[in-house]
Amino acid sequence: MANYIKLAVCILSLLFFTAACAQKKNTLKVGDNVPTFTLKDQEGKDFNVSNYVGKQKMVIYFYPKDESSVCTKEACAFRDSYADYVKAGAIVIGINSGSVASHKSFATNHNLPFTLLSDRGNKVLESFGIKSVLTLTSRETFVIDLTGKVVYKFRAMLSGNEHSEKALEYLKSK
Repeated sequence: MANYIKLAVCILSLLFFTAACAQKKNTLKVGDNVPTFTLKDQEGKDFNVSNYVGKQKMVIYFYPKDESSVCTKEACAFRDSYADYVKAGAIVIGINSGSVASHKSFATNHNLPFTLLSDRGNKVLESFGIKSVLTLTSRETFVIDLTGKVVYKFRAMLSGNEHSEKALEYLKSK
């Protein structure tokens, strides 16, 4: 039994070490412009981020997988605070490499009132500098102001609720 625990600790340590080392040089930083992109939303319609710059603040969050336990908690935390985001003049956008159909099902199953975007080729993830560990996308949240600049960024892989809390806390402080 002790050997299994040691093995589990070693594997987890290696996973977290790999995550720390996987940081890309082109990670989007506070002060950078939001990359221009167009992706399909959960309805199969084009979502062009440029259509929102100058009109609304954006909270863009990247998450690993539809319907996983932490991702569901994260999405539901954004859902439960959605009225506060609207009040703050912000839209919420979730992005991962899942399919349009998967996003549609996820949004329907959890009554998500915001946009989920499908980045099947991981091009937007790469433009934001989002890393992957094994096959899991890193969990990161960006707040974009009206000028299209990143004004806040938060990363925590194992924390779902905290992403919405931190982004909303930032928006309310401004």
